[in-house]
Amino acid sequence: MDLKKILPGLSIAVLVAVISTILASTDIIKKTVNFSPLILAILIGAVVGNLIKLPDSFKPGIIFSLKKVLRVAIVFLGFRLTFQNIMEVGLEGLIIDTIMLLGTFFIGIYVSTKIFKLDSSMGYLLASGSSICGASAVLATSAVVKSEMHHNAMAVATVTIFGTIAMFLYPMIYKAGILLDFDDLLYGLWTGATVHEVAQVVAAGFAISEVAGNTATIAKLTRVMMLAPLLIVLSIYLAKKHSLHGATVSLREIPIPYFVFGFIAMVGVNSIGIIPQNITHGINVVDTFLMTVAMAAMGIETNINKMKGVGMKPIYVALIMFLFLFFGGILVVKVVHELLG
Repeated sequence: MDLKKILPGLSIAVLVAVISTILASTDIIKKTVNFSPLILAILIGAVVGNLIKLPDSFKPGIIFSLKKVLRVAIVFLGFRLTFQNIMEVGLEGLIIDTIMLLGTFFIGIYVSTKIFKLDSSMGYLLASGSSICGASAVLATSAVVKSEMHHNAMAVATVTIFGTIAMFLYPMIYKAGILLDFDDLLYGLWTGATVHEVAQVVAAGFAISEVAGNTATIAKLTRVMMLAPLLIVLSIYLAKKHSLHGATVSLREIPIPYFVFGFIAMVGVNSIGIIPQNITHGINVVDTFLMTVAMAAMGIETNINKMKGVGMKPIYVALIMFLFLFFGGILVVKVVHELLG
C-alpha cells in the first residue's frame, strides 16, 4: 500500500465523512429528515464528485476507501451483535425474520430482472438493501456482485426513500389502532423484520415504547447477522452461474467474501463479553465513521447522469418490496404468532 498514492482520495472521503457526521448530529437534521451519516455522506459525496472535476491522483484513495475501508467496516459491524441477540427474539422472531428476508430478497430479484428487465447486479443490490440492513447491505453486496457505482447509489437511494417513509408511517399506523391484534411486542417484531436501516428501526420502535424499541432492535440485528450467510451463498451461486459449459467450480474460483468470516468472528468475540462495554461502544463509533468514509467514496464515484439513465424502474421495484414488507410483514407476524403462541 503506497500511502502517498491513496492519501489525496482518502483525505477527501474522510473530509466528507466528517462533515456528514457533524451534520447528522445537528438538531435540524434530527428533527426533519433524520438521515444517518451514511446517507448524508453519499449525498454530499455525489455533489462533490459531480460538480468538481477531481484529478486522477484522487482515484486510488477513493477506490481504497470503497474496498479496503469498507471491508474493515463490515468486519467490525459484528461488534453491534451477539449470538445472544438471536436467543432473545426466540424462535418466533427468528422465523419471522427469515421468512421476510427470503421473501423480500427473491421478490426483489424477480421483479427487478423479470418484470422491469434491470441488470441482475442491480436486482441483487435492491433486494439485499430492502431485505437485510439498508445501505450497509448494499455496500457489502456490491463487493460480491461487482456492481457499478451508479447502481449502488440508486439502490441506497431507494433504501433511504422507503426506509424514511416506514420510520414515520409505522408508529402512526400503530397509534391509530389499525393493527388490531398487535401489542408492543408484536409491533416490535414487525418493525425489526421489515424496516430497512437499523437507525430507522430504532426510531420507529422507541416511538412506541421501550418494549417495542428493544424488541425491534434485537429483531433487526438478527436480520443483520443473516447478511453473512447470504453473501456466502450468493458468491457460490454467482460463481456457478458464470462458470463455462457447466464445468465444476473449484473453491479457488469462488469469490467468497472473506471479510464476512471476520464479521462472524467479531460477533463471536462480542458474544463472549470479554471486551468492556465502553470499548465496544467506541469500536461502534469508529466503525460507523469507517462506513461513512466508504459511503462518501461511493458518492464521489457516482455519476448522476448514469443514475438518470437507469430511470424510475429501481424506485418501482423498491416500492413493490416496501408493500410486501409492510402488508406481508403484518400477515407473517400474525400467522407465526398464532402458530407458536
